[in-house]
Amino acid sequence: MKSNYSNSVFINCPFESQYLPIFRVIIFTVFDCGYIARCAREIDDSSEVRIDKITRIISECKYGIHDVSRTEPDKETNLPRFNMPFELGMFLGAKRFGDDKQKKKICLILDKAPYRYHSFISDIAGQDIQSHSNKVTEAIRVVREWLNNASKGIILPGGKKILERYRNFTSKLPALCEKVGLTSDEIIFNDYTAIIYEWLKENPSFPIES
Repeated sequence: MKSNYSNSVFINCPFESQYLPIFRVIIFTVFDCGYIARCAREIDDSSEVRIDKITRIISECKYGIHDVSRTEPDKETNLPRFNMPFELGMFLGAKRFGDDKQKKKICLILDKAPYRYHSFISDIAGQDIQSHSNKVTEAIRVVREWLNNASKGIILPGGKKILERYRNFTSKLPALCEKVGLTSDEIIFNDYTAIIYEWLKENPSFPIES
């Protein structure tokens, strides 16, 4: 499937190992619903300033999923990381101040508990914030429902079906990794999305375009 503005979803989530199950299931759900997951980790180019890379990817995505649940202080610095709220602000700024194309952006904001964000990012109060409760089942449900509402007439597979397919995929993941000379804990973002894409060719929810 070719990536274009209307099917691209910018994933703005924590990259820590404890968050990996939520990160991976969000990526899978996006692809299983017929969209393309994009992320700052898709390109490792030292010649491109990180903020420029993020800005460019945001500009190429109509949709954005922003998880602001990572607020715990870093063990070394004892300070929280603000990358996720910062990138959310960039996405909302592109929607507010961009051209007609950028004004059509749609985003999903996630936290790990309802209304928790009031304590640390109250400026987004009044927006429809969803909770995944640190559970992959909830992450699938809220992402699927959001994409289904955005799909305008295309009924997407239900959350239970996507969960079933995700469990099938993860059970095959070690073998799929072994085929390309990797282990499950070695794969990076591009490896993971490429493996999902190849699996979907054999197990499609929707016809896969080349």
